[in-house]
Amino acid sequence: MLEIRNLVVKIADEDKQILNGLNLTVNAGEVAAIMGPNGSGKSTLSYVIAGKEDYEVLDGEILLNGENLLEMEADARAAAGIFLAFQYPLEIPGVATMTFLKAAMNAQRKARGEAELLTPEFIRQVNAAADSLSIDREMLRRPLNVGFSGGEKKRMEILQMALLAPSMCILDETDSGLDIDALRIVADGVNALRAQNRGFLVITHYQRLLDHIVPDTVHVMSKGRIVKTGGKELALELEKSGYAAYAEAA
Repeated sequence: MLEIRNLVVKIADEDKQILNGLNLTVNAGEVAAIMGPNGSGKSTLSYVIAGKEDYEVLDGEILLNGENLLEMEADARAAAGIFLAFQYPLEIPGVATMTFLKAAMNAQRKARGEAELLTPEFIRQVNAAADSLSIDREMLRRPLNVGFSGGEKKRMEILQMALLAPSMCILDETDSGLDIDALRIVADGVNALRAQNRGFLVITHYQRLLDHIVPDTVHVMSKGRIVKTGGKELALELEKSGYAAYAEAA
């Protein structure tokens, strides 16, 4: 589903290179975890896939179902099926949560050639997804993420993912700042979306998230490339021994 070949990326307008010939494949139906030390390029990878403009791609390809994402703007990548859940979701004062959700859902439907959702059906879908994620209906009546706790913001990200139904879901350290109860709710929301036609790329530092979202594969990233790939037991090894051995191998 997602294939990345020899990806070389630097920060725009700077000489600092972040990704150094990275190769990665995520198959349909697969949950792939990426772990690695700070500064290894994990978040940069997620931003580049999604189309953030702060980076310059020097070489390589990013293919989603055979389509070259690097030839698309960020909104076209989203319409093609890319979804990025941020590590630190932004507060957007003045933008009502329900207005934002409806605009996003209808933009995706328009890109797929589908009719816009009528308000009753839209509200039904949002309420059902919110209930499954223990999101208070009052949150839906507030500006997007304004005044939300860290856990509430992360649940709102998973709500968006559930409603937009992307084919490739990227979670950038979604466990950051979550207590154990919020972590379980977010993980349950992710697990409910696992499907044979959907892939997940889960970026995390810690095994605790992978206790709840059990990956099919684990990749270790260091110095801008994948240096080790294994099964879920690799995350347990990293929890015990850390990243020092892989930093030397990079």
